[in-house]
Amino acid sequence: MEAYTIQGGNPLRGEVSTMGAKNAVLPLLAACVLVRQPVHLSGCPDLSDVRNMLRLLESLGCSTRRQGTELYIDASDAQEHVMPENISKLMRSSIFMLGPVLARLGRADFTYPGGCEIGLRPIDLHLQGLRALGAHIEEAHGHILCSGKLTGGSVHLDYPSVGATENVMMAAVYAQGDTVIHNAAREPEIVDLSNFLNACGGFVHGAGSGTIRIRGGAELHGVEYAPVPDRITAGTLLLAGAATQGDVFVRGARPQDMQAVLAKLHEAGCDVRVYEDGVRAQMRGRPRAVRRVETAPFPGFPTDMQAQMMSLLALSRGTSVVAENVFENRMQHVAELMRMGADIQVSGRIAVVRGVEQLTGARVTTRDLRGGAALCIAALAAQGESVVENIALIDRGHERLEETLRALGANITRIQIDE
Repeated sequence: MEAYTIQGGNPLRGEVSTMGAKNAVLPLLAACVLVRQPVHLSGCPDLSDVRNMLRLLESLGCSTRRQGTELYIDASDAQEHVMPENISKLMRSSIFMLGPVLARLGRADFTYPGGCEIGLRPIDLHLQGLRALGAHIEEAHGHILCSGKLTGGSVHLDYPSVGATENVMMAAVYAQGDTVIHNAAREPEIVDLSNFLNACGGFVHGAGSGTIRIRGGAELHGVEYAPVPDRITAGTLLLAGAATQGDVFVRGARPQDMQAVLAKLHEAGCDVRVYEDGVRAQMRGRPRAVRRVETAPFPGFPTDMQAQMMSLLALSRGTSVVAENVFENRMQHVAELMRMGADIQVSGRIAVVRGVEQLTGARVTTRDLRGGAALCIAALAAQGESVVENIALIDRGHERLEETLRALGANITRIQIDE
C-alpha cells in the first residue's frame, strides 16, 4: 500500500496549473465509441480512472495511445459489446460506456460499475433514459443486458443526474430522430460533452440548462479537443492554501464553474481574487466559521468539495453546519479528522463542525477519493507529522498530488507501507 507522509505547518504559497477535468475526460472517452475516425484529446491527466477507461476502450476494439498529456483514440474498429467485469468494477465511470456501445452496436452487455463507496449510486436513471429511447434492458446476475435500435424520444429525469444526462446525450446523438432531456444536469462537464459532440458534427443544444435537445442520426467525425479544466482539483488546491493560511494561485481555474466554492471561501474570510487566467486565494489568520454548507447539484455547492471544505472549517473560529444532500455515506472522513483533533458531530447527513485552534498530525486512512484529499488538507495544516494511508483512491482523481503540493511548499512524500 502507498501512503503520504506529510509534515504540517507550512503555509502553501505559489502558483500551479490545472489539467483537464477527470469528470469531463471520462465521458469524452466514452463518447469516442460513437466516432468512426481518430480523436485527439489534449491536456488529459494520467489518472488510474483514465487508464482504466482506456483499457475498456481497447477491450471493445478501439486503439488508444497516450503521449504525455495527449490521448489519441481510434474507435473505427470497435465491435465488441461485452465489457470486461474485472475492469468495470474498478470505477464508477464504466457506466458511461453503456449508451455509446448500445447506440453504435445495437447490443451492450455490461456489469454494474464500481468506484468509491460513498453511498448508493443507483443506475436506474441511466436505464430509464435509455428505455425512453427504445432500449430493451434486462438485469440478471449482476449484469445489464441491453439491445435494440434507438430512436429519439422525450426523457424526463427524476433527478438531475450528471451521469444519466451524459449517457442519454451520447446515445441520443446516434439514435434516429430528435430527443429532449427534461430536468437535465447543468454541470460544466455536461456543457463540455455537448461541445465535444458538436465539434464532432453532432447537434446538441441547451446544455447547461434544464432542457437539452438533441437531433439524432449524426455521422460523427474526428476532432482535436481540449477538455474543460478540473474545477474540483482547482477548488481543492485553493482550500489547501486557505487551510494552511497561505496564498495560492491556480492558473486555468474557471471562476464561473466554481462560484459556490469561491463564495464559501470568501465567507470564511479568504481573500479571493479572480483573474482572466485563474483564481487566487489568500488567507490571513484562522478562517471564520460559515453558517451552513449544503451540497446540491450545480450551480449549488458540489458534493465533491464537501470533505475538503470540512477540513477548512475544522480549523475555523466558530461553529459551522455541513449538510450532505447528494450521497448518504459521504462523511467517512469525519472519524479520521477527529483523530487529528477536529471537533465534529454527525447526525445522519448533517455535521456540526466546531472549529479548533490547531489540528495535530496522526495516522489516518483514506476511505474515498475526495475524503482522502480532505485528509491531506488537514495534514498540511496540522502540527507534526501525519501518515495518510490508502492513497490509491486519491490517485483516481489527482495526478501525482504530492508533486503539485510540493511545488507550493508542502513537505509531503509518497512512501510504501505494509498493509
